[in-house]
Parts: sequence; structure tokens; C-alpha cells
Amino acid sequence: MTETTFTAFTTLSGKAPAEALGEALEDIDPTPYGVGVFEVEDGSGTWEVGSYFLERPDAVALALLAAAHGAADFVVSELPDTDWVAHVRRELHPVEAGRFFVHGGHDTEALPEDRIGLLIEAAMAFGTGHHGTTHGCLLAFERLLQAGFGPGKVADIGCGTAVLAMAAAKVWSADEAGTVYASDMDPTAVDVARVNADVNGLGDRIECLEAAGFDHPTLAEVGPFDLVFANILMGPLLELAPDMATNVSFGGYALLSGILNEQAADVIKAYETVGFTLEHHHKTPEWSTLSLKRS
Repeated sequence: MTETTFTAFTTLSGKAPAEALGEALEDIDPTPYGVGVFEVEDGSGTWEVGSYFLERPDAVALALLAAAHGAADFVVSELPDTDWVAHVRRELHPVEAGRFFVHGGHDTEALPEDRIGLLIEAAMAFGTGHHGTTHGCLLAFERLLQAGFGPGKVADIGCGTAVLAMAAAKVWSADEAGTVYASDMDPTAVDVARVNADVNGLGDRIECLEAAGFDHPTLAEVGPFDLVFANILMGPLLELAPDMATNVSFGGYALLSGILNEQAADVIKAYETVGFTLEHHHKTPEWSTLSLKRS
């Protein structure tokens, strides 16, 4: 029998206050079995703090925490008994982006003969290819390939599941492009990236690194890169602009996403300032993917 799960979510302004509230949540009784702190991707500076419990949380304790940290009142919900991984597997259908076919293990037999399969299991929650930003990056890469962009040094910064690094490694052989580098500041993401690389038969092609941006001795030694994927958020992308100019070779490309449509102009301006030219701007109803060339 599946155990009943309760969630408690709130919002507040600022990263530091949100992280402090997240730490305080871990000490209440009953103890949550998971706490998450996330930035709301709307450019407002709002952060969401959420926790999961196997028994109903103490409403008074939550109210006191919210008041002490300047947060909105916690919203507590009871989740239905659901096998969430099985549910996600049913709901997440394969995604096609040009020559790429992103799928779970349950859809392996559906892989068309003329597509490049990228296996990402449903339990790997981020970067499955279903999000508009990941899909947009794969389409931007496809556009470069169709335009004749050749193999070169590749880095996937903020790699998540490393689906973008895997796409490059699948298209170009080791003789053509050598090692593809996938980095993330989250050690869990780095572990997930390694597992995905192994499952896709790319364990010897992709080197996974724990790093914030390009801040790793291996990236400094190998760069500059001919192609850099960075599917993160507007704030980190703006901070990364000077380092991107240093770490992308002349004539090379940066494919950027994690950008809301209304944020795109600011990102374009920041990258033009450091020597990039906008080659293509792909939009979904909500998200933008920018293809930028180092002039």
C-alpha cells in the first residue's frame, strides 16, 4: 500500500531567506522527508520553499516559521496514493526534435530507425526533453547541424541530465569531437548525468564535472569550446556572459535557454556586449532559446 504524502509550500523574496527557511523546515516535528528551495522562473526574485511529509505537518509550527521568515502562509495539501514514476511513464511520451528522439526505457521499441535515441528515464525529473527549454536547445542544435556546423569541442554547462551533451556525443564520433564535457553545480545532477551517459553507451565519451559555470580546471585546460549549451536561467546566464566570451572560440556558438520570452532582449544585449551575434531566436509560447555566434 502506498503511503499518504503531504506537501507544504510557500513563497518569499530572496535566495538567502528562502534557504534559511528551507534549513529551518528540516528541524520541525514531524520531520519532512524532503525539502526543496527553488527560484520562480519569472524574473521577480520570488523563491518557493516546499517540503514533503509522511504524516500531516503541524499547522502551528508552519505558521510560526512562515511569520519568522517573512514568507506567505504555507499551503498544505494531501497527495493521492499514486505510483508517480509509473504515472510519469504513462504521461511522458517520446519527444522528437529534428533527428533526436528523447524517450524512456518503456518506449525504446518506438525509436524510429532514422532517429538518434536519447534515453532518459522518467524518474530523472529534470531535463527529460519535454520542457520547452531543452526541446528548444535540441532544435537549435539541429538547425546548426543542417547549416553545416562541423564537429568541435563541446561543453554542456548546467547540464542536468546531460541530454544535450549526449546529443552532441551521439552526432559526432570520438575521432571527430573527442570528449564532451558536462558540468553542473549540483552534485546530484552530476551523478544523474554520469548514469545517463553510461546507460546511453557514452560513458567513455562524456566527462561529467561538478562546477559552477566554467569554474573547473579541466574546462579551463580544454577550452575554448566550439559549442556551448547553457540551459539554465536568465540570472546565471547574465553573470556567465563574460566567461562565455572567454570560453567560446571565435566562430563558435553558445546555445542558451531557460529564458522567458520577456527576458530574451536583456540576455541578447548582454551577450552582444561581450562579442556575440544573435543568429536565431526560437520561441515557444513561454520560453526562448538563443543561438549566438562569437563574432
